[in-house]
Amino acid sequence: MAVATSVLADNAAQLRRLEAVVARLGPRDRDLGSGWTAGVALAHLAFWDRRAALFLDYWQRHGTGPNERHDADILNAALLDEWRLLSVRESGRLAVSAANSVNTAVEALDDTTADAIIAGGHDRLLHRARHRREHIDQIESALE
Repeated sequence: MAVATSVLADNAAQLRRLEAVVARLGPRDRDLGSGWTAGVALAHLAFWDRRAALFLDYWQRHGTGPNERHDADILNAALLDEWRLLSVRESGRLAVSAANSVNTAVEALDDTTADAIIAGGHDRLLHRARHRREHIDQIESALE
């Protein structure tokens, strides 16, 4: 089953969009609503892509994923204050770096590991573009 070519292409396309939107950012952050800014959304993307890359590495080394005890909403709430401390440009740099890292990790997965991840219902770890798209859309709207 392996990672579908369409997933790899979508990840790469959303990374290009991310790079483009980060390049458009000036020093002024943009409000996205609900206490989120473009900088917060970028730091959020950086964290979750970094987490996915670490999760993939763990899975590759151990043959199974770590126990996911933490709910995404709890992690987001816990990290929000730290994300707000970052400048929008630094958040953008972190988001692009993390996206590159996880795209490389997804592309390097062997078929057995990729199949296990998909079979375990964790395909969001592989298809990072889904998460990027949501926040890039928000930021692009705020830039208009």
